[in-house]
Amino acid sequence: MPSFKDIAELNDLHQSLPAFVAKLHQLLTRLALSLETYHADHISVRCFQKTTAERWRKGLMQCGVLMSEKIINGRPICLFNLHEPLQVGQWQIDCVELPYPGDKLYPQEDWEHVEWVVPGDPESFHQTALALFSDDILLMPQLKLKFSNPTGEGERLPNPTLAVTDNGVTVKFHPFSIQDVVRSES
Repeated sequence: MPSFKDIAELNDLHQSLPAFVAKLHQLLTRLALSLETYHADHISVRCFQKTTAERWRKGLMQCGVLMSEKIINGRPICLFNLHEPLQVGQWQIDCVELPYPGDKLYPQEDWEHVEWVVPGDPESFHQTALALFSDDILLMPQLKLKFSNPTGEGERLPNPTLAVTDNGVTVKFHPFSIQDVVRSES
């Protein structure tokens, strides 16, 4: 089974992963977030061309298994379980999210976010996730905070999400692993 780094269709992602990890580390440091005790659930890419999504899909099929493909917010989103996890900072992540292009145009085709599982009650999850941050987060106007409740067809588990974005990198938090959400569909 070929490794992620050896697949031609994923060469651009392999080459850009160290720069993404460095930007992720800078963001986590700036936010004073210590996430060692939390599970890094999955990593996600973004693209604005369907041909890029198809190329990445072909590459991911060579080093992983398609776990799920759902229409969410009007576009296909694929989840791949990798045979060999990616090293993303101190975390090993074995799930890649590949959203196909939608209405929003992204400035580049690259890695975009990492999601962590922060266990908690879905009803009060946004407050639970916000408690990870110091009050200083409100003094950082360049940060973009987004609360959402994305839902795929057939999902039974609620999936409230907090996303924090700066400098092209996003960290997200949700109460359940993506595998648990997918299992809830059956």
